[in-house]
Amino acid sequence: TIEEIARERRCDPLDAVCDVIIADKGATRIVVRSMSEADVRAIAADPSALVGSDGPCVAPYGITGQGKPHPRLYGTFPRLIGHYARDLGLLTLPQAIAKMTGGAAAALGLADRGLLRQGQAADVVLFDPATIIDRSTYDDPHQYPAGIGTVIVNGTIVIDGGEHTGALPGRLLRRRGTVLA
Repeated sequence: TIEEIARERRCDPLDAVCDVIIADKGATRIVVRSMSEADVRAIAADPSALVGSDGPCVAPYGITGQGKPHPRLYGTFPRLIGHYARDLGLLTLPQAIAKMTGGAAAALGLADRGLLRQGQAADVVLFDPATIIDRSTYDDPHQYPAGIGTVIVNGTIVIDGGEHTGALPGRLLRRRGTVLA
């Protein structure tokens, strides 16, 4: 934390922040905890709430594997299924899946995403409902979740046996499913 860095350096917290930003040439990221666990549970259980992650694209390798992003970038969806649905019973597995797939795609206007139907993009995650869970932490955020064996994006396998294949078939989308890049 900023407080710990300042104490370690025996300086004012603002000076500690400035020192860190200068030392890493402005690449500093901040993790802000703005919701309590009670808030997250209430939102997870709310039938009208959808699930997404508002962070940048990251991977445990390459330039995006540097730094310490928020753990939710790896764990949002597995945590909803494994912790809030399976462990706490705040919602059913089908409700959890709908919040992060068809419901979210419909709300975002992504017409060809979110459902397993002929003619739609083949984006599929094969997981074990008994073992899926997030593993990323604030100290070690670049951790793939447990319980996910295969991920298919646009019909191409990108995670196989829990390992990234190197394939990058994802595309930037806009409302109505129009591909930008």
